[in-house]
Amino acid sequence: QVKLVEAGGGSVQAGGSLRLSCVASGNRKSNRCMGWFRQAPGKERENVARIDGIKTTVYHTSVKGRFTISRDDANNTMYLQMNSLKPEDTAMYYCAEVYQTAYCTGGALSDFFYWGQGTQVTVSS
Repeated sequence: QVKLVEAGGGSVQAGGSLRLSCVASGNRKSNRCMGWFRQAPGKERENVARIDGIKTTVYHTSVKGRFTISRDDANNTMYLQMNSLKPEDTAMYYCAEVYQTAYCTGGALSDFFYWGQGTQVTVSS
């Protein structure tokens, strides 16, 4: 069983920054594809960014140039650095990991198997 625990959410003003972290534990390989998702009230959960085992990254167009995903496999931790935050970034943010592969097949919810409980990010104007 794999456990994912997010931290780092909070409330900031527009233009501010936050750094989310996701610590993974349990019976897992350290180089699996991982990703960050977010879900705003009344909206579907969407993939914000994902990173594969060789640290290739993919971003949602709405966050390109503002968010940076990274991973520290020695410490089983994934990060999401969020800069120039906008009110539309307000959402619950979830980290996720695929079941087995080091490569990322896509950003659909069904591509990911393990999920954290989420951390709330609120951006005020």
